[in-house]
Amino acid sequence: MRVRKHGTHSVIVAVMIVLALFVTGCGSSKNSVTSSAKVKGGEATYAQLGVAATWIWPFIPSSNYAVYNLQIFQWLMYRPLYMFGNNGSSVSVNYPLSTARPPVYSDGGKTVVIGLKGWKWSDGETVDAQDVMFWLNMMEAEKANYAGYAPGLMPDNLVSYSATGPNQVTLHLNQAYSSFWFTYNQLAEITPMPEAWDVTSLSARPGSGGCSSSVAKCPAVYKFLAAQAQNTKTWATSRIWGTVDGPWRLSKFEVNTKPPTNAVFAPNRKYSGSPKPQLSEFKLVSYVDDAAAYQALKAGKVDVAFLPTSELPQATSSGLPATNPLGRAGSLQRVDQYSIFYYQPNFNNPKLGAVFRQLYVRQALQYLENQVGMDATVFHGYAVPGSGGVPNTPPNQWQPANQLANGGQGPYPYSTAKAISLLTSHGWQEVGGVMTCRRPGTTPTDCGAGIARNQKLAFTLDWATGSVSTDGPMLAAYKADAAKAGIKISLSGKSFEDLLSELTPCKPGPKCSWNALFLGQWLFDGPGFEPSGEQLFQTGAFSNTGSYSNPTEDKLISQTHTNSSLAVFHQYAAYTASQLPYIWLPSEYAIWGIASKLHNVHLSPMYDLLPEYWYFTK
Repeated sequence: MRVRKHGTHSVIVAVMIVLALFVTGCGSSKNSVTSSAKVKGGEATYAQLGVAATWIWPFIPSSNYAVYNLQIFQWLMYRPLYMFGNNGSSVSVNYPLSTARPPVYSDGGKTVVIGLKGWKWSDGETVDAQDVMFWLNMMEAEKANYAGYAPGLMPDNLVSYSATGPNQVTLHLNQAYSSFWFTYNQLAEITPMPEAWDVTSLSARPGSGGCSSSVAKCPAVYKFLAAQAQNTKTWATSRIWGTVDGPWRLSKFEVNTKPPTNAVFAPNRKYSGSPKPQLSEFKLVSYVDDAAAYQALKAGKVDVAFLPTSELPQATSSGLPATNPLGRAGSLQRVDQYSIFYYQPNFNNPKLGAVFRQLYVRQALQYLENQVGMDATVFHGYAVPGSGGVPNTPPNQWQPANQLANGGQGPYPYSTAKAISLLTSHGWQEVGGVMTCRRPGTTPTDCGAGIARNQKLAFTLDWATGSVSTDGPMLAAYKADAAKAGIKISLSGKSFEDLLSELTPCKPGPKCSWNALFLGQWLFDGPGFEPSGEQLFQTGAFSNTGSYSNPTEDKLISQTHTNSSLAVFHQYAAYTASQLPYIWLPSEYAIWGIASKLHNVHLSPMYDLLPEYWYFTK
């Protein structure tokens, strides 16, 4: 999933792994029970950066597809069919926290049976087969409005689906699939939806919308719910969104307030799962940046906050600073984010698309990233190089060999000389300090198809401000290194809201005017929990914002869906690393501060937020 802000997102899949092979390096200072007495209740506050939630309905469009809307907000109230991760470092499916039992595969992987546990919604309705049918029917009718949709995948790959019992749904698939991939990257998309949501007006009887039984009736329900999902003023009072099956319910929601409390949650006393919330209240508070959140933590105004590495001493071998800047006020916890950082060139830009479609240009852009230098100077040692479509940290079975080459920089380690050689050998010449195409054409030594004479290798890189304090310096360092090879990059910092129009792929033409886009990171935390790439790199995928398209890439992605062989996955991943559908950036791991009196807080590499595990001591 795209995560656009540290501690909330950041920008725009997640994970998957066999837990035994893949435990995150989540080093931490002590956050355990002390001799102090445990307190019943208490209000815990979590600092999120830059933005508040913008969409409450789990059926989410790509423009709102981010961690701060899902894991940090929606999942507190509405539990997916299958939960992933835990109050710790796991990235595996978590059946005890899921509303359904493990799926049962038969017919060589072409039939899947889902059994619901019979949990209850807060209005007393059972989380049952009809609630799953509601989601599947909505997905069938409105897939174009769902961020997790990729052509050919769910619901396209379902021959049929039906409720085969009060608490059972059976899916018949169009071919045999890997049960691991289908569970992690397809069933993971489903969130049961209650009868209270199957309506076309606020006064309508629950279930009267008819979407749970008829695909044809879903568009009217979608139109109503989409409007309600955007009306933030009614979220906390709506009987629709007040029907929850998770451990928390929304009791208050505000934006642009001082102090900046955005969301307040109270325990859902009818929650069927375990553990039950131990806190009496949980708050999400937005701060303009990580530095402000850090100061609030030190001042005792929040209990959990991301610490900006720019304000920390150089990292030690443990991944933590040698001294704790919070002192007795709190503990530190390192969390290796299971994510990749990148910026996306716009392959459909009318002037620059042809330039970005040349592999040698993308190779030059990657060669110009001094990731080792950035780690030392910008990140103070709290980052690792990015080199492909699979996270480089924590170590995992999905990493192909070429991503690990050159100290993790992959096949294109920093080299200004190689970048310049690539460009000049393809007909570019530095004119006035900027590489300029002097040899248009399509031979191996020409600039390439669609590139005109005198085309400048100059572009604007848009990026979301209000995020981590290292984003600006990182991009500034990249801009300076690119200039050494005659590539002129103009940085344009904008608010996330101003970048909304750039979050979906655009068709070639004058309206497709943006050049390149950096939003942060992609966390492999849903709807795909195996990093097989269909959400990011497949032709037509909603999160493939830059419109990258490559038939070989599409084929290799598809093979990971039907073949569980690790060799097949590595073939896909190695190709992605070498082809550069995106330009990889360093991956910063997170250092979190936790107030000394708050306990059992173990933050997830996927940003799962599970405050029902937390409690205070005196």
